[in-house]
Amino acid sequence: MTKQSINIVWLKRDLRTQDHLPLKLAEDSDIPYIILYFIEPSLLKRPDWSPRHLWFALESIKNINLTLKAYNKQVEVLYSEAEEIFDSLSIEYQILNIFSHIETGVKETWDRDVRLRNHFKSKRINWIESPTNGVIRGINSRNGWDRRWYETMQMPIIQNRYSNRKTVSIKFNKPLPKSLTTFLSLNTENFQPPGEKYAWEYLSSFLVDRSEAYLSNISNPSKSKKSCSRISVYLSWGNISSKQCYQYIKYHPKFDQNKRNFNGFLTRLKWRCHFMQKFEDECEYETRCINRGYELLERERNQEFITNWMRGKTGFPMIDASIRSVVASGWLNFRMRAMLVSFFCHHLDQDWRDGANFLAKQFLDYEPGIHFPQFQMQAGTTGINTIRIYNPVKQSQDHDKEGVFIKEWIPELESCPVDSIHEPWKYFSSTDFFQDIKPHLAYHKPIIDHKIGASNARKKIWGHRSNDLVKLEKQRILDKHTRSNKLRVKT
Repeated sequence: MTKQSINIVWLKRDLRTQDHLPLKLAEDSDIPYIILYFIEPSLLKRPDWSPRHLWFALESIKNINLTLKAYNKQVEVLYSEAEEIFDSLSIEYQILNIFSHIETGVKETWDRDVRLRNHFKSKRINWIESPTNGVIRGINSRNGWDRRWYETMQMPIIQNRYSNRKTVSIKFNKPLPKSLTTFLSLNTENFQPPGEKYAWEYLSSFLVDRSEAYLSNISNPSKSKKSCSRISVYLSWGNISSKQCYQYIKYHPKFDQNKRNFNGFLTRLKWRCHFMQKFEDECEYETRCINRGYELLERERNQEFITNWMRGKTGFPMIDASIRSVVASGWLNFRMRAMLVSFFCHHLDQDWRDGANFLAKQFLDYEPGIHFPQFQMQAGTTGINTIRIYNPVKQSQDHDKEGVFIKEWIPELESCPVDSIHEPWKYFSSTDFFQDIKPHLAYHKPIIDHKIGASNARKKIWGHRSNDLVKLEKQRILDKHTRSNKLRVKT
């Protein structure tokens, strides 16, 4: 019996219905197609994976299906490894084309895609991957990348239209395990709502009024919750494309009267894609110091420090409030993210890898292509950026002067006077602050002396910046051009 010919649209971090080239290519073909999203067990075991990520993706898909229902279509969510799914579908159907966006993912997904690409070639399946976010695969130099990015952002937005053609029913009986569905029973009250609809609502409200204080409040952990765009999570999961976002802002009626804030946002949008391009070029950002010399930097792992940092119990109010906030809500402004990394790597003298995966699990807007390069940049292991050692007390004084953010997330300090909120250990003399007043709300002494920690970090880092480090950095750049990019061009 002749197999039915089909096309497949494979969704990844592009969970929307508009400005979607793979979906357009499928619609433009006369061949019936199915839309698939995979939950891959191997990826669920990764240390950067969190149930909140899957929750956001699945809720975004529900939003897509509400739109596609009118056209008798839906996204099928399948639980299995990608290879197993494609092999199973190949038994029943003649797969002609697979349409997807290029994924700027972790090394595991890169290796999977290399295997699949070779497998598809052997099966004569055509896999068409469309670029996204202005990221270019296989380039040997980023010279001229900015110009090309702006050209990409100004290309016409794809207006996806859907037909009511006959649908294809697939048979793939591997339901989500009960353990996973239990994980997905999250308290999502503090999370941003997923989906294309909310992406546009957040962007629109930002441009109409919230952006007026964008740059002035961008570093304030409390005020930035409103004045920042808050669309990072929608960009990360592809509820809205970078191009849609760019053009909506650039041609908005209020652009001229709010040019400084709008341009400030667009600059950060470009930098977001720039870091994704860096990760595409050098996937080692995920697991190895990008400047190999820093692998020689000795650090003694202190599990007590790591645990207190993760639990928001370091004794430094701004550090603890920031950790508790991001654990509860999945979002934190950039300055506080940078401060958390700096404190962990420099003051606590811990390896950046022990903190990177923890924060990846907390960020609802976790995007590997941004997370790992940014983490290493703040950890000072790239060898090409200024090393920033943020003073946690000064950051608190500068960006939360009245202690609003601190008191919101640290009830232990609700009675602490404002003039002592940034250094409460100077105000209270007991071992456990508030112990005599509220035993169940006892704050802690700082786990380190932050001034000594910063001094030690500077001595260690600058003492390590030797000729050997420079040589290793030059070798990294050479290897990047002779190995990594050539591999990507070939595949």
